[in-house]
Amino acid sequence: MASDLETKAKEAFIDDHFELALDLYSQAIELNPKNAELYADRAQANIKLNNLPEAVADANKAIELDPSMSKAYLRKATACMKLEEYQTAKAALEIGAALAPGESRFSKLIKECEERIAEETGDLQKEMLEEVTTNVVPAKEVEPNKDLPDPVTVAPPKPAYRHEFYQKPDEVVVTIFAKGIPRECVSVDYGEQILSVAIDAPGKDAYRFQPRLFGKIIPDKCRYDVLSTKIEIRLAKAESIQWAYLEFSKEVSVPQRVNVSSVTTIQRPVYPSSKPKRVDWDKLEAQVKKEEKDEKLDGDAALNKFFRDIYKDADEDTRRAMKKSFVESNGTVLSTNWKEVGAKKVEGSPPDGMEMKKW
Repeated sequence: MASDLETKAKEAFIDDHFELALDLYSQAIELNPKNAELYADRAQANIKLNNLPEAVADANKAIELDPSMSKAYLRKATACMKLEEYQTAKAALEIGAALAPGESRFSKLIKECEERIAEETGDLQKEMLEEVTTNVVPAKEVEPNKDLPDPVTVAPPKPAYRHEFYQKPDEVVVTIFAKGIPRECVSVDYGEQILSVAIDAPGKDAYRFQPRLFGKIIPDKCRYDVLSTKIEIRLAKAESIQWAYLEFSKEVSVPQRVNVSSVTTIQRPVYPSSKPKRVDWDKLEAQVKKEEKDEKLDGDAALNKFFRDIYKDADEDTRRAMKKSFVESNGTVLSTNWKEVGAKKVEGSPPDGMEMKKW
């Protein structure tokens, strides 16, 4: 069945039906989630649809499943270059070139990355020089052109959930105010300078938040928590610089370095606010967390909180075991033993007096 879907997906891709190809590849992956070829091909479909963070995620998965697949590195590099992440693209291309020495595309793209990196470095130095020169020589005032029509502004669509951020010297904390969202409905992925958040809750519109970040992060050190009233994402900064915005902006090219000692002793992280009155967000956050921890729950709510607490404090193998056992058993089994769960499919175990049905 998975091979039939893969064949149809390839045919759809050849016919330039990229959305159909993407859907068919996704169906095939559900049936065969360990097939690296499917992830690499779906990455190509995502690139054609300009779903670049998703393409990087698919390419990374293909590389994880088959580190010797050269085309997975090519897919990752292509998506990263479109995102203007040339250092990451170059690193992927160099590995791919070593795996496929006869493939000329790798050497051509490596050369292009090196040119782009050199341009970025040159532009940065030029902008710094221009900034210094501007401070010395007064610029000539330019008269506005009165004949030009007024620009037309179009309001962007309102997102389903509000978000905001604050920062510390070594991390940026992003808060998405999504109330009552189950953890299994939330997916968060990290790239070198990409954050990808997906919320697919039953009965609600799908939510996607995929910004290119202002600065680079360390994906392995990033984490997130799903709370009762919000989703809190902690991004580990690659450099101790002050982020002017959450999202990347070409207007701000020289970020200000943070003096770690002075910030930690004098300043406190502050949420952006238009209100004149200062709010102690640290105190408020601590109070909310204490209330959530001390909240008295009964029945299913208490049981769900118990399992959430186990998951939050568990290691990676325990989390994988809990996810796999819960999904494969249709919510009837929850195991924390990855050695047992990872070796075989988890069969459903319905309560006494009930039976399992396939829908």
